[in-house]
Amino acid sequence: MTYLIKLYPEITIKSRSVRQQMTRCLTSNIRNTLKRHDEGVRVRGRWDAIQVRLSPGLAPARARDAESALTRISGIHEILAAEEIQVDDLASIAEHVVPLWGPSIAGRRFRVKAKRRGQHAFTSMDIERYLGGRLLEAAPDAQVDLTTPEVVVPVEITHDRLQLIRDKWPGLGGFPMGIQGQVLSLISGGFDSPVAAWRMMRRGVKSHFVFFNLGGPAHEAGVREVTHHLWQRYSASHNVHFISVPFEGVVGEILKTIPDGLMGVVLKRMMVRAASRIAERAGIPALVTGDAIAQVSSQTLANLALIDAASPMPILRPLLTEDKQAIIDQARQIDTARHAEVMPEYCGVISKRPHVKADPAKVAEAETDFDFSVLDAAIEQAVTTRSNRLMERPAPVTDDALLIIDSPASLDNVDAPCVIDIRAPQEREEAPLQLDRVPQLQIPFYELQERAPSLDTNHHYLLFCDQGVMSRMQALHLQDRGLRHFGVYRHP
Repeated sequence: MTYLIKLYPEITIKSRSVRQQMTRCLTSNIRNTLKRHDEGVRVRGRWDAIQVRLSPGLAPARARDAESALTRISGIHEILAAEEIQVDDLASIAEHVVPLWGPSIAGRRFRVKAKRRGQHAFTSMDIERYLGGRLLEAAPDAQVDLTTPEVVVPVEITHDRLQLIRDKWPGLGGFPMGIQGQVLSLISGGFDSPVAAWRMMRRGVKSHFVFFNLGGPAHEAGVREVTHHLWQRYSASHNVHFISVPFEGVVGEILKTIPDGLMGVVLKRMMVRAASRIAERAGIPALVTGDAIAQVSSQTLANLALIDAASPMPILRPLLTEDKQAIIDQARQIDTARHAEVMPEYCGVISKRPHVKADPAKVAEAETDFDFSVLDAAIEQAVTTRSNRLMERPAPVTDDALLIIDSPASLDNVDAPCVIDIRAPQEREEAPLQLDRVPQLQIPFYELQERAPSLDTNHHYLLFCDQGVMSRMQALHLQDRGLRHFGVYRHP
């Protein structure tokens, strides 16, 4: 099968040299992507289109996979499935075009659009007039409309070969991947950050990913999955990097040293500080986030300015003015919403009473008490994985392996239970956990992973936090480390 790949209109209006550069880049991207489905694929760039030929005899399923992959390569406006047929004159052209397009124009307005290359006894206008007449004979209730047709009948002649268009699909649009350089996208696995990264990809920007891990292996496994999905579907022509930064220690230091109302802004400042240093080492010139104005307290204009001030490089925000519902709709379109819908938010990190307009002087003063060696250590412990190896890690422990208790009465059925309140000290003071007959420990979540191995293995430890999300993540993390005597307590 042969396909004609039409360039996105924004490419065609560029200068000749830029258009040629983008066409070469797109040609390479198509070849790199389709080789996964057909090692013998042939891709050839032309001025007005790119020609793709799949190997003769390629299995239909693999051909369909290749067609699907073409619709997700940025820079493509339209994919035309074409068949090449030898023709001698206008009558032989009509012999193939009329049976194919006659049913499609019945009762509709149409026009014929012809292109030809080589020497012929007829012009492109001759083709259009002749075929228009023959099509009207085949569909008498159709009507020729040269300005606003409902159906355009494409005809391309190269020397003595007719390229018969049998089907067509819309492409992704945008610019070829890599033509606009590279960025480092902060990704959390929610709705916003994958959509922000995808928008950069569609505009031709190669996106690497950095993830700040707050919930252990289960959290990371979910984010790896959505990152792999983005890469495999929309930028498989390029290998990129996924950098995982262990950030639980940084969160713990924030909870110990930063005033409640400033925690959210300071957390974001620490993330962009770390991301900037990682990007600088890799020669990446900009960061990307999924921030949208006023979506949460840290995303007011005042607080975004404070976050920007912590980064020496520009922070790009493709979603800045989008409504949340529009972001969710686009997440569904690119098939990342299903990941976001099951990705839990961590609890006990964001301020209970966040400042929507944090005072820069107070933020600077608060950060003087922060131990920046903790941030340095997190950056040094970051782990980089190539995108084609993202799914090779062992599967983390799932909820099925966890002991989860939902009521005080159910604690009586647990052998030697002990509830560990993992909330931050201020949260515990504001809403103490009241339990009778069951011993309690108070270990904030940012200390739990270090202290857990030394706890008495004769107890079943049940972790508690207000929303049950951080306790679940921490329990899964401990189970993944082989500490099977930890579960979750959800207070009704």
